[in-house]
Amino acid sequence: MNHSHVPPEIADDQAFMVALRHDLHSHPELGFEEHRTSEIVAAHLAEAGLAVDRGLGGTGVVGTLRIGSGERTIALRADMDALAMPEVEGRPHGSRHDGVMHACGHDGHTAMLLGAARYLACTRGFDGTVHFIFQPAEEGRGGARRMLADGMLDRHPCDAIYGLHNMPGLPIGSIAVVPGAQLASSDSWRVQFRGVGTHGAKPHLGRDPITAAATFISSLQSIVGRVVDPLQSSVISACSVQAGNPAALNVIPETINIGGTARAYSPAVRDQLDVEIGRLAEGCSKMFGIECSYDFERRNPPVINDRNTTLTAQSAARSVFGDDVRTEFPPSTAGDDFALFGQLVPACYAWLGNGAVEESGAHHSETYDFNDAALGFGAAYWAAVVNEELGAASGRPLAASGAAVKG
Repeated sequence: MNHSHVPPEIADDQAFMVALRHDLHSHPELGFEEHRTSEIVAAHLAEAGLAVDRGLGGTGVVGTLRIGSGERTIALRADMDALAMPEVEGRPHGSRHDGVMHACGHDGHTAMLLGAARYLACTRGFDGTVHFIFQPAEEGRGGARRMLADGMLDRHPCDAIYGLHNMPGLPIGSIAVVPGAQLASSDSWRVQFRGVGTHGAKPHLGRDPITAAATFISSLQSIVGRVVDPLQSSVISACSVQAGNPAALNVIPETINIGGTARAYSPAVRDQLDVEIGRLAEGCSKMFGIECSYDFERRNPPVINDRNTTLTAQSAARSVFGDDVRTEFPPSTAGDDFALFGQLVPACYAWLGNGAVEESGAHHSETYDFNDAALGFGAAYWAAVVNEELGAASGRPLAASGAAVKG
C-alpha cells in the first residue's frame, strides 16, 4: 500500500485492520443479527477510550469521542451486515456460515471506521465531538430507520454526517466525492389482478387476470420511456410474478401477483413512478374487466449529497488522495438507507476505490471481496474529514496498534 498520504500511525495499524476485517468476513451476520460483530465493535471502541452506546436499532453501536470544548459535532457511519448468499470457496478468511457472506464490503467499512476511531482517540488533535455510527441491517432490512426510531439523533445529535462505501472499478488510492445524487431511491411495488377463474379451454366463462398482467408488464417501460422526462433517470423492474399451479395447466387462476422495484434520483420522479405504476395497473384492470389492488412501499429515498458538506469532504479527500479525488462520477441505481440520515442532517456519501472488478469482484457477487489495500486509505479519509471539520490532528503515536481481534 502506498503510505504517502496516509498518517504513519494508521499505516502502522494496517495489520490490526486486516486481521479484524478477515475475522468479520469469516463470521458474517445478517441484518439485525450482528450480535458478534457489535460485541467486537463495542469492545474496541471502549478499549480506545470512547463512550459506547449500544442497542440502537437492536444491534447498532455508536461510539462518541469528545475532545476539547468545541460545540460542533459530526458523525461518521459504517454498515455492519452481510448478505444471504453463498461465497466462492477457497479463501483462507472465507465465510464459515453457509449461505451468508460479506458480499458488499461491510466488513471493510467496519474495520476502517474502527481504525479511524483508534487513531483519533490517540492523536486527539481536534476540538469538538465525533459520533462513530456502526449501523445494522443496511441491506434492505431497515437498519437506519430502526436506529432513528430508537432516538439515535436525539441521543447523539450532529451537525453533519458522512458515509463511505467501497467501489470496485475505482483504483486503490482514489476516491469519488461528488455533489448531488449518489444513489437512487429504493422502493417496492406490488400489484394484484383479480379475475374469475375458469377452465383453460373455456376462457369466455371467466375473466383472465394473466392476460391483463402480461399487458401491464409489457407496458411498464412506457412509463420510463414516455412519461418520465428523458433527462431524468429512473428504473422500473418487475421482479416477481406468481399465479396458478404448474401442476394444473388447464386452469386459469383467479388472481396473479406481481412485484418489483422502482428507482429514481429525485423526489419528484419518485412520486411520479408511484402514481404512474398505479395508473397503469388500474387502466389494465379496466381494460380487461377485472379488479386490481396496488401498493407502493417507500423504503429508502435517494442519497443526495449536500453541497457544502461535499466541499468539506472533497478538501479532506485531497489531503489523503491528492489528485486522485474524482469530483465527477456516475451515480448508482442501487440504494442505501444512509439517505434517511441525509434527510435530517447535511450529509455526504463518498466512493472509495476497491481496485479492479476482475480482482475484487462486483458487489453482491459470490466472488466479491473487500480489498485490504483500501483499509488505510479509508481510515485516513475518515480522520481527514474530522480534521477538516474540527481542526488539524497532532502526531502522537498510536497505542496498542497490534491489539488482538476480540470475539
